[in-house]
Amino acid sequence: MKKTTLSLLTFFALAFNAKAQDGFEQAILGSTKDAGNLIQGYFSPGMEGLINSMNTGWYHTAKVHKKFGFDITIGLNASFIPTEKETFNIQQALGAGSSITSASTTASTFAGPDTPTTFTVTRTVDIGGTNQQVTADFELPGGIIGDLPLKAVPAPAVQLGLGLPYKFEVMARFFPETKFGDDGAKVSMFGLGLKKEITNWFGPLDKLPLHVSLLAAYTNLDVNYGFGNQTSGSLGIQNGVGEFGLSAFTFQAIASLNFPIINIYGGLGYNSGNADLKMNGAYTGTFNYPGGTEQITLTAPNLKFKSSSFNTTLGARISLGFFKIFGSYSLQEYNTVNAGIAFSFR
Repeated sequence: MKKTTLSLLTFFALAFNAKAQDGFEQAILGSTKDAGNLIQGYFSPGMEGLINSMNTGWYHTAKVHKKFGFDITIGLNASFIPTEKETFNIQQALGAGSSITSASTTASTFAGPDTPTTFTVTRTVDIGGTNQQVTADFELPGGIIGDLPLKAVPAPAVQLGLGLPYKFEVMARFFPETKFGDDGAKVSMFGLGLKKEITNWFGPLDKLPLHVSLLAAYTNLDVNYGFGNQTSGSLGIQNGVGEFGLSAFTFQAIASLNFPIINIYGGLGYNSGNADLKMNGAYTGTFNYPGGTEQITLTAPNLKFKSSSFNTTLGARISLGFFKIFGSYSLQEYNTVNAGIAFSFR
């Protein structure tokens, strides 16, 4: 199970790191503001899709376990990337007067086609007491949509649920810090959810196979990876490290019809989340001008991504004793599918 979980959990991180090696950090050649705007436009759909994926798959029934009853759930969430999010408008992303320009009007996002886009950076610097325009060219890499099953950003949903007194149930997702790849990259995840069944608040409903609950859940994902050192090309890097952190929160009212074999469930709620990208290390740009080249010390931007939306979920579960098979579909900012199995006791 651990190997499967790691594979799911690090897919996004590995792809993210691969695009770092392809050169998205070359955008740092522009001003800090312009580089941030360009990288923001490139990564936003991937980040937002991941937030939506991490907020899904917390339940497959509104019924809570009896005291100290428990289940182990193994599933996969995948948020679909809308077609319009596969590319972004360069001028809208950079704004007027940007130090970064391109002959293209659109560029691929991280979750778009694997088509790179060429950009030119133009900056004015003081060379020997004279202001001089210097330039450098770079390519923003294409996206990973060709590697994404069903054009969807995946996230794992492996968790433990435990019944508590007073019709509460606590759920936990946990993956210890684990290294992967050859560049010292590491990933860790923690999530906590709480479900409270409120069926008895509605009087006669507790005599029916209908169950109603409230659910709140939080997930944190951290990924660190290295850019490595780079001494050739326009951008020089020393001890480059990327730090990616994600926090996602969901609150939902959920209900289920629990029959002996078939369980129909659904929910209404609200998702939100934030992601941060920090690029640490020393960066130097080599720029060209008619009289030669000039080196400039660069500052990498720290980026923030946000996603929030209401969501509606509908799903079904088949119960074969303690063994469950389930699947659901959520309508939200990035529509998400969830499927998996569970081993449930009491």
